[in-house]
Amino acid sequence: MIKLFTQTFCALGLAIVLFAPATLVWAQQISLPSEVIFIPKKILLGTLKLETTVYKPKGNGPFPLIVINHGKQAGPPGLQARYTPGWAARFFLERGYVVFVPMRSGFSKSTGSYVGGECNVESNGLEQAEDVAATVAYAHTLDYVDRTQTLVLGQSHGGWTTLAYGASKPDPSVKGLVNFAGGLRQTNCLGWAPNLAKGAASYGAATTIPSLWLYGDNDSYFSKEIYSDMFERYSKANPKAQLVAFGVFGEDAHSLFGHRDGRAIWEPYLEKFMTQLGLPIAVIYPQYKPGGPGPK
Repeated sequence: MIKLFTQTFCALGLAIVLFAPATLVWAQQISLPSEVIFIPKKILLGTLKLETTVYKPKGNGPFPLIVINHGKQAGPPGLQARYTPGWAARFFLERGYVVFVPMRSGFSKSTGSYVGGECNVESNGLEQAEDVAATVAYAHTLDYVDRTQTLVLGQSHGGWTTLAYGASKPDPSVKGLVNFAGGLRQTNCLGWAPNLAKGAASYGAATTIPSLWLYGDNDSYFSKEIYSDMFERYSKANPKAQLVAFGVFGEDAHSLFGHRDGRAIWEPYLEKFMTQLGLPIAVIYPQYKPGGPGPK
């Protein structure tokens, strides 16, 4: 097994506030308790390293596990910056969860290569899901992680990855899946939108756990027609899926999950879903609330 490298990030909030009091909320966003580790993923010819941001609340745990899967930007995956979904991480930290955010193979500083599956979007998702499985397995080796309660979610390509993971014999601790505007827009592939629906049907048929889907009507990647077709095909095979069509959000609904104003929309739906799954939603660490006093 490769050596695990850990890099701890210092809180920068105070310095920023001294120079610009109006940036208080953003400063606290930076000062969330986080570190970067490299998770080992064994492959046929060796071991890869997955660059992973970990947000951990104060204390020794064990904390229920959240895995958040990132999207795919245009350009080479290796040039994509490490994903730091601070607004979402804060929601889970408040409620006593530890959050793992892995960069998949070939993205950012993770080793290996991005396996795209060319125009086979179903295969693409299943390849990505292997990194989610490696993340959950590694997290469960840590004493501060609760091995019985896990929620997996993702945005855009990460949402598609999340659905694929649900279809890939997920760990028994995984209670549910949350898909924020999931999919992969492959406009260079003939019939890319119908292929998404076909892949969703396949994932649904292989998935037994519940899922929550959130899409907006002004999503620049996936129109209402596209996401409705995907959900219809998936839920026909797995009726445990729920769709939240929240309408219009800002200039582009695709940005809801990562936007600071998006939480007011998705939070009540996510809390309801988590309650249905039997996952805790009570706020036990108010210091992580937006605009709060910050971690102590």
